[in-house]
Amino acid sequence: MESSSRGVHRGERLHISSKSLNRFGVPAFYKLMNKRILCSLVAAGSIALSGAAFAASPSTYQVTGPITAVDDSMITVMKGKEKFEVARDSSTKVTGDLKVGEKVTIMYTMTAKEVEVKAAKTDKTKKDDKAATSPSASPKK
Repeated sequence: MESSSRGVHRGERLHISSKSLNRFGVPAFYKLMNKRILCSLVAAGSIALSGAAFAASPSTYQVTGPITAVDDSMITVMKGKEKFEVARDSSTKVTGDLKVGEKVTIMYTMTAKEVEVKAAKTDKTKKDDKAATSPSASPKK
């Protein structure tokens, strides 16, 4: 029989060894890097998803100080020299007894009650206003 150029006779199968060409294996450094990358990806994903969950809600603020006045609809707290008046209703969760002089921490959000949009001036109107108020724009004689 003829032999092929690769040294294998017709009808015979070429056997490929399953041995790895890497005699030393994967260094521990690279195994550790794979774990770090995986942990980093998991952390980044959880941060991204948690940000999306809170994106729809308004920011929450807090003020801490002694109560200066309290009634059914409002709590007034002094923080330094500033006075904070925070509205409340029957759904406001209160832990403890609200009394004047007690130190409290109030968590609140800012909610718009009314928004009025003002019409923007066009560039031509702005230039006309500047020309009318500018002393250098007085008519020449």
